[in-house]
Amino acid sequence: MSRFAYVNGQFVRHGEAAVHIEDRGYQLADGVYEVWAVFDGKLADAEGHFARLWRSLDELRIAHPMSEASLTLVLREAVRRNKVREGLVYLQVTRGVARRDHAFPNPAVPPSVVITAKSVDRAATNAKAEKGGSVISVPENRWARCDIKSIGLLPNALAKQAARERGAVEAWFIDDMGLVTEGASSNAWIVDAEGMLRTRDTNANILRGVTRSTLLEVIREAGLPISEKPFTIAEAQAAREAFITGAGSLVTPIVQVDGVKLGDGKPGPVAMKLRGAYIARAREKAV
Repeated sequence: MSRFAYVNGQFVRHGEAAVHIEDRGYQLADGVYEVWAVFDGKLADAEGHFARLWRSLDELRIAHPMSEASLTLVLREAVRRNKVREGLVYLQVTRGVARRDHAFPNPAVPPSVVITAKSVDRAATNAKAEKGGSVISVPENRWARCDIKSIGLLPNALAKQAARERGAVEAWFIDDMGLVTEGASSNAWIVDAEGMLRTRDTNANILRGVTRSTLLEVIREAGLPISEKPFTIAEAQAAREAFITGAGSLVTPIVQVDGVKLGDGKPGPVAMKLRGAYIARAREKAV
């Protein structure tokens, strides 16, 4: 099946899609991105992703490329053209094309917009979740504005590669105090030894995960104990359960941390229950 990408105002065949060599995203990582999960051909957690997109653009002083209503139409069209029922849609906005200079173009240039969409085999991802995955820890070495969803992801890519080479699904960054900040492409959670659900608060140097926010609503509505309190790798290794969240991972149980097996080495009941509850909520409210 042919895939299509949206590039600066038009849909083109995926294999023929291209950006200018002086696009500031390509040369300077001067841009942001968002990823929506797609359920039944609809955008999950749409409001949260748009809010984070506008905030990231504003923090970097990149102009909004179009209205939210217009962008929603383009995202939906990308999903439709690629015949995605279950999957992901990726959006990238950069400051635009200009002669290479570290300072912003003056006068300003139009931002560049790229959108792609792909299908995901939910049965396969569910099977992986039922098996659980492992994580490794790596030193926190990213810039101090991880709250911005920047396309400058080299430390994340290196961490993810280190995880893959050790057979893990994710790497957790550890700050100077020995606390877990977040994963290379996800938020980190545990059910600690006392049964408390814990995840790092967003005042720290972490991304404001949209899946994380929706799951917090699910947890509170279910009346489960929750604390936005950071934890160490040692606490994670002593935890009853652990899991990660993100648009790609949804809610994925973790059964091993830095080589130490959690519990009986199988996904715990809380993580699996929350995965089901999150997917049901996201599917119901997708637009």
